[in-house]
Amino acid sequence: MTGPTSRLLALLSLLQTARTWSGSELAERLDVTHRTVRRDVDRLREMGYPVEATLGAHGGYRLVAGTSIPPLLLEDDEAVAVALGLRTVAVHGLPGLEDAGIRALTKLSQSLPPRLRHRVRTLGANAMSWGRPAAGAVDPDVLTVLAAAAANRERVRLEYETRDGRSGPRHVEPQQLVSAHHRWYLVAFDVDRDDWRTFRADRVHAPRATGAPSRHDMPAADVLTHLEEAEGAMAPTYRADVTLHLPTDVARARLRDHLGDGQLVPDGDDTRWHSAPDTVEWLALRLLLLDCRFVVHGPPALRTHLDSVHERTRP
Repeated sequence: MTGPTSRLLALLSLLQTARTWSGSELAERLDVTHRTVRRDVDRLREMGYPVEATLGAHGGYRLVAGTSIPPLLLEDDEAVAVALGLRTVAVHGLPGLEDAGIRALTKLSQSLPPRLRHRVRTLGANAMSWGRPAAGAVDPDVLTVLAAAAANRERVRLEYETRDGRSGPRHVEPQQLVSAHHRWYLVAFDVDRDDWRTFRADRVHAPRATGAPSRHDMPAADVLTHLEEAEGAMAPTYRADVTLHLPTDVARARLRDHLGDGQLVPDGDDTRWHSAPDTVEWLALRLLLLDCRFVVHGPPALRTHLDSVHERTRP
């Protein structure tokens, strides 16, 4: 081995496999003495790795579950697999894990060598899941750049697309990424406008950290106040009340995991759908993808949106 650090990493890599290693096997693999193996095992324990030693003919060393999570040593393929999984969490979200997923992805992305980052991006761009993309889907690379800048208190330059489709440069100081209404939002200080703003992350393009430190900081309590005041700018949500001209079992199969905490109530040969709260755009999309006739009882905003969709599709 080239040195103690490299030897420790090699030892940890062996112990992370699902088996028990005898002291002789480890000494042979690492080309060291039994005494060195015991000393290195003690060092790993001091670093927080729960290495268990058992005696006897079938005894040896193995890594067991501990009370905390020490640093993990991942092979290249394992690191790529974890990064791709975290990107999926970032795009599609898991209730209660959105923020943790982004933080984990940001940490992993910053530690990956360029060759692996390129591999993750290539696989992510060329892999697909069967299903419709969620409303407000955002590039995971955008989220990691913004999250890293917020953590490092670093200014970012980006292109931002407004509601009316116009795009322009922004110079911002990211403060906090927030998941709300099936979308990611960035709370940041807009340097050019000298004010705090909330940006939809799916409208952010080509963000790049400038290296310049942020000069404004918003306490966590003020972030919540800012979000409450800016909520009107975020997409409002509604619960739809719709009669679907479908048998209930067919409606349930077509809605699948999009049912959420909504309800399907049999109504003769039809089904009454009381949806989970969502934006009118997403509710309308779900209705149109059901491929059936339906009657919208409410809310009025959903009927208005569907009327506008119908008007735009008329010849």
